[in-house]
Amino acid sequence: MTPSPALSLQRVDARRESPPILDELRDRLSPQGDVVSPRGKALTEKVFGRPLTPVEVVQTICADVQSQGIGALLRYTQALDAAELTADTIRVSDADLKQAHQNADPALIESVRRIRDNVAEFQQAILHRDVTITPRPGVALTQRYLPLRRIGVCVPGGAAAYPSTVLMTVVPAQVAGVKEIAVVAPPTPFGAYNTDMLATCHELGVTEVYRVGGAQAVAALAYGCQSIDAVDKIVGPGNLFVALAKKHVYGTVDIDSFAGPSEVIVIADETARPDYVAADLIAQAEHSPGSALLITWDESLPDRVEAELQSQLGVLDRSDLTIDSLNQFGAIILVRDADQACELTDRFAPEHLHIETADPRSQIAKIRNSGAAFLGHHTPVALGDYAAGPSHVLPTGGTCTWAAGLCSNSFLRSGSLTEFDETALQSIAPDVIRLAEKEGLTGHARSVSIRTS
Repeated sequence: MTPSPALSLQRVDARRESPPILDELRDRLSPQGDVVSPRGKALTEKVFGRPLTPVEVVQTICADVQSQGIGALLRYTQALDAAELTADTIRVSDADLKQAHQNADPALIESVRRIRDNVAEFQQAILHRDVTITPRPGVALTQRYLPLRRIGVCVPGGAAAYPSTVLMTVVPAQVAGVKEIAVVAPPTPFGAYNTDMLATCHELGVTEVYRVGGAQAVAALAYGCQSIDAVDKIVGPGNLFVALAKKHVYGTVDIDSFAGPSEVIVIADETARPDYVAADLIAQAEHSPGSALLITWDESLPDRVEAELQSQLGVLDRSDLTIDSLNQFGAIILVRDADQACELTDRFAPEHLHIETADPRSQIAKIRNSGAAFLGHHTPVALGDYAAGPSHVLPTGGTCTWAAGLCSNSFLRSGSLTEFDETALQSIAPDVIRLAEKEGLTGHARSVSIRTS
């Protein structure tokens, strides 16, 4: 038996000066798309006949699916996933969805129903509503919100099954009023052949599920083909090729984000339990890759947390992958005080932030940049991953400085309605005409003056 790798978590003392580790980690975690594993390189050469970068792979696949349709989609599904499918079998049948639901653990279905209700309650509460104002007599100005017609959801299925992703993408879309939802998942035991994932789709009323993953699935959703109608927006996580494909088709369709590896920063003080903190770091590191950082001003906490990490990793199913992730993308950072902890966190702008201190609200008030924040010793990030209500599809790679996580409002398209009566037009006309003429757009000016002269 191969021995597990040793945990070698980086320690950083940042009390005197700001450490470069945060910038280094941010660079390493960004999905640049230019790194290929030996296995990936071999598969690329086999399928394409030459060593392409992931970006080149995605460009080739998307162009082929766009121009050749279902033929290219099936060809890449066979070449990359070793799945022999046809235009008729690429879609999961209604009978298969119903059978998966019947075969699923009844306790799981009950959990899915409770989680669906939690997510729907929160997403409904934050949903944008039409707003109309009448600033002057004869003027009505409205901002209205309409649901997207059709969306696509990418559900991973390589190393694990993710019914949670179905919940965290489909339910917000349904709350927004989206009528057509197409789910794509790779043709694997953890993907489109997984009972739990299919049962969750059926429970939520999703009737379109396709046995296709990777860049070819994204291209099919964006461009449409014989078996899959094009969508207006693509959401959901995936590997590097899925992320690059979503970036490639953006503009043809909307996407949720260009996501990289999972991230968490845990801010902890002397009130934090080291076993809790260790478990919270492990929970994100086990995504592998996943970044897990502890920032603390309690000098005794690092040693106690590392001892807990060693103990808990010894009984973890994915310990080897998690240790690799902690060694590559993890660190324990000792800071002067809570203010420095907040400053460093804001600079890193993590996807997940867990504040395990005596007064977490005072710290979060000083932090602008986090995709999702979890406050207190009894609010592990896993609550957000699975059941609390906000979606777990979040901005990574520091993009939460400008991007937001997925929510029901992500599936709305807004537009304005403007209505003036004749008297109101007469009142505003001189300002419109004056500005239009200053810009040399006399046709604009005349479209108003012709109504007021």
